[in-house]
Amino acid sequence: MTENIMIDQKAKVDQSEGSLIIVGANHRSSTMLLRDRLYISETALPSFYSRLRDAEFNEAIILSTTDLTEIIIATPKTSVQNASAEVVKLLSAHAGESRSEIESQIYTLSDREAIKHLFAVAAALDSLVIGDAQLLGQLRSAHRLARNNAMTGGSLDRLISAAQKAAQRVSLETEIDQRPVSIAAAGVQVARDLHGDLARCTGLLIGAGEMGEMLASSMRSAGLGNLVVTHPSEQRADTLGQHLNCHVGNIEDLAQLLAQADLVLTSMNTRRYVLDVESLKTATKARRRKPIFVIDTGVPGDVDPAVETLEDVFLYTLDDLERVTREGRASRAQEAETAWDIVDDEARRYFHDNTTTDPALDETSSEPDEMEKLRQAALKEAGGDAEKATKLLLQRLKNLPKDT
Repeated sequence: MTENIMIDQKAKVDQSEGSLIIVGANHRSSTMLLRDRLYISETALPSFYSRLRDAEFNEAIILSTTDLTEIIIATPKTSVQNASAEVVKLLSAHAGESRSEIESQIYTLSDREAIKHLFAVAAALDSLVIGDAQLLGQLRSAHRLARNNAMTGGSLDRLISAAQKAAQRVSLETEIDQRPVSIAAAGVQVARDLHGDLARCTGLLIGAGEMGEMLASSMRSAGLGNLVVTHPSEQRADTLGQHLNCHVGNIEDLAQLLAQADLVLTSMNTRRYVLDVESLKTATKARRRKPIFVIDTGVPGDVDPAVETLEDVFLYTLDDLERVTREGRASRAQEAETAWDIVDDEARRYFHDNTTTDPALDETSSEPDEMEKLRQAALKEAGGDAEKATKLLLQRLKNLPKDT
């Protein structure tokens, strides 16, 4: 869910605090190839922060993961357009890409729109895998590294604190981070259930079908440590390797590639089995019975169903992943709507508290405080049970005097 936010014309940003500007590229706006080139490693941060200071940005946070790169800036000294142009110039030099190419795949957000976006990022609502708790940790780490590079101040410190509060509310008051809501999320969840930390795992993609590539991209975004692609056509394998920015293996070395793979994705769609009992039995023997998670995305299947008889091979088809997501999809719309309402509420509250407002123009300026007190009291009485707290809150709102 994405929303455009109209800035409240009643409020005037206090320029002593500066305007908030975010320039970034994520899975919605850009290709994986560009995101890989934009990625700013921890070792490259001091140099990039130095360039930001040279461009007269004294308060900034760099959030850079496999899924997105965002430069978060608080500045009273420049317009949104000028700030964006300066950041694009720096990203162009870092990535070795033309400014026009970067401009075509980035977004620039400011003030309340930027606040809501950052809160949604912290709550993992605008990510490839919705509800991925890693994103909040990555934001905290980015804030810490910015502080270590002397690039944070009161504005961004308060902003990150508020973003964490929004994420915590979403986690407490919804179940969106507990249920997979897509095939990709289901695949990631099962892979983590089997292997734990994906950063220590190796994945193998056999074939170039769209679903296989999508799942491989999701696994990488979820932290998969190493990915190898292979295809009977060397040209198609090379093209796929470029798209996913990963290693390419020779299909003739499939037995060896299987023995090294913790996760195997098949996407050949050739009406012939690519993997059978013998090939996987040999692989697990070479792996000393370390399990292999196989996702068959082929239509019809690429993997002989008899593989399910092997004790150390866990075979999932798209139908299996669909079953994993069924419960999550049933509640997805309701949970996502609730989560976005929370993010919107927290963004509005933060924007209101950090702007100078004419009380004569804002008749409801005290309303959020009273509502928050009622909400907190209901949550406390309900012991953190969101459903019970909601019922209590609704009942108390009904009992309020009509002129309240």
